[in-house]
Amino acid sequence: MKKTIVAGLSGGLAMNLMMLLTFRTFGFGWDAKGILLTSPIQSQKLIAVWTRLEPLPLIVNNPLPVIAGLFLFSIGHAFLYRHLAVAWPLGFLNRGLRMGGLIFFMTYMFWEFFTPFNQFGEPLVLIAIELSFWLAIALAESLSIAFVMERNPARHSQRRG
Repeated sequence: MKKTIVAGLSGGLAMNLMMLLTFRTFGFGWDAKGILLTSPIQSQKLIAVWTRLEPLPLIVNNPLPVIAGLFLFSIGHAFLYRHLAVAWPLGFLNRGLRMGGLIFFMTYMFWEFFTPFNQFGEPLVLIAIELSFWLAIALAESLSIAFVMERNPARHSQRRG
C-alpha cells in the first residue's frame, strides 16, 4: 500500500512538472501569450474562458486545489497500475508505456475531443499540439509510477509470499 501511494505521489509530481513545462511554458505562457492563446486561428470562446469569462479557471486564480487534485488522480492511477501491471510484460518501461497509453487514450484524448473540440470549437492543429503535451504528461506520470512500482521486484514478491 505504501509503495503504491509513493508511486502515485511520484507520478503526481512528474505530471505537475510536465504540465508546467508544456501547457504553462509553451501553451498558455506565463504571461498569457503562449501559442494556445495567441494563435490567430484559436477559438475566441476558448480564449475567453481562459482570460476573460469570470470566474476564470481555478488553475489560473488558485492553482493549489487543482495541483492537489492531480496528485490524487495520480495516486488513483498508481492503484490501477498495481492491479493491471501483473498482466503486462515485466519491466518498468514496458509497463509504464502501457499505463501511459491507457491514461492518454482514456483521459486526455477524450478530454480534447469532448471539451476543446466539441465545446470550444478549437482548430484541429491546436488540438494536435495539446495532444502532444498530454502525451508527454501521460508518459511522465506513468513512467514515474512504473519506476517506483517496479523497483526491487524480487524483494517485493518475497514479502507477498
